[in-house]
Amino acid sequence: MMYQDFKDLFSTLMVSLPLTSHRVRFQKVEHTFSSEEAITNLGSLKFSQSNRMPDPKDPSRIVTTTTTTTFSMAKEMARSVCHRFLEARFIDSVDGKTDFSSKSAVWQLTPKGMHILQRFCQRNGINQRHVYDLLDSPRNTMHLVILERENETDRLHRDQATIEVIFRRFAGAEPNVKTSTSASDSDSLNDYVTGLVGVKLAKERKVGDRVLWNTFTGKAAVDWLLDCCTMVDKREAFELASLFTQYNMIQHIAPNGERDNRTGFNPSKTAIYSFTEKGQRVAGWVSPSTSSANGDNSTLRAREGTARDSNANRMQVIVNDPALRLLFREFLRDTHCEENLSFYLDVKIFLEQYKNAKKSSSSPKLETIRETLAAAYSLYNAFLAPGSPCELNIDYTLRTALAARMTRAVGDDEAMIKSLDEVASLFDQAQTSVFKLMASDSVPKFMREPKYTSVIHERNLDVALAAPTRTSTS
Repeated sequence: MMYQDFKDLFSTLMVSLPLTSHRVRFQKVEHTFSSEEAITNLGSLKFSQSNRMPDPKDPSRIVTTTTTTTFSMAKEMARSVCHRFLEARFIDSVDGKTDFSSKSAVWQLTPKGMHILQRFCQRNGINQRHVYDLLDSPRNTMHLVILERENETDRLHRDQATIEVIFRRFAGAEPNVKTSTSASDSDSLNDYVTGLVGVKLAKERKVGDRVLWNTFTGKAAVDWLLDCCTMVDKREAFELASLFTQYNMIQHIAPNGERDNRTGFNPSKTAIYSFTEKGQRVAGWVSPSTSSANGDNSTLRAREGTARDSNANRMQVIVNDPALRLLFREFLRDTHCEENLSFYLDVKIFLEQYKNAKKSSSSPKLETIRETLAAAYSLYNAFLAPGSPCELNIDYTLRTALAARMTRAVGDDEAMIKSLDEVASLFDQAQTSVFKLMASDSVPKFMREPKYTSVIHERNLDVALAAPTRTSTS
């Protein structure tokens, strides 16, 4: 199952549940659900979405259409899926259970699960009262690291620059020191509820005959990655932590207290790690060396003789660079306009699907055309339709043209192909419009944001990387 599909399945299940109070050890716990409720709902899950559009015959009137998606699974499969939600840290047991074998076991969403659900509701216009009662609760505090994935493979980007961006969050702005080793291995769900602190460190730890400072366990590293990032399984957490060692940002401590130079990663509670000198520089705990301050990534240096970059060129670099894109998305989220980047990237995928559908054969399969057209309607309803949950600010003339095209009935098969061509052209224009908006408004603010200065400098974003300027991927 693809990562996005997994998140959507979880969120759809949560929307379908009543999320009422359940009694646990003589007290009621709000916004919870039982194993039986989850498994029963997954057995026959329905998701209804309402879309508001202008009436094609009378644009002054608004027509509401409702689409219902239904799917089902056997109980054993549903139980297995629920356990995967638990492993992904989307949910947590209220009564100490570790699996879904007990029908009466009670579960609640973690801060990470609430963050995932909130993004789903914003994207799909979900405004059911019981869901927003949960999302408005004091437990909804998480600032997840939104990891970038490859469109074709769904794999996390693993280039060194992206890993270093993630590592900065992993380390924290300053050491997250606990006074004892037991405190550093305490329940992660209680310690990482905001996602804004780094991995838990033991102030002092005796290893062999040596006393080491600011160390952490392999388990603590995995806990942080699973709790504070959008990954959904331990395998990815192991891979990221292994890359931290491979890029010499953390080091394993052998039983005698000396550095162990192996680059593998041990996720156990007994495996001890510390930050290397390089790791401390990457985290910003110590001043960078002259070489790193001047930028040592030759692939991103300005080409000889090129002039300083324009904001449009900077924007193009950002959307093509996973590390910068991760930070830019975080910046846009903080400034409440993340939907601009989401739309740009989603349209990029849609236009690639459109081109593949058109060139797949001399006579494209109508099923593929229908699926691609359906993807366009989903984008329109999420970002461009009047009153859409993530409505974008685009030119009135373009918005009117999109509304007219998207609300016009599709006739026979030949008309469907023509409709897709028209829709793709309009989305291409909308994508360019949003690109220009981000380049002119968000990029200059991003460049001035102090907490991103070091990374922007390292990535040489302030110089031209390629000419000429491009404002669209089409």
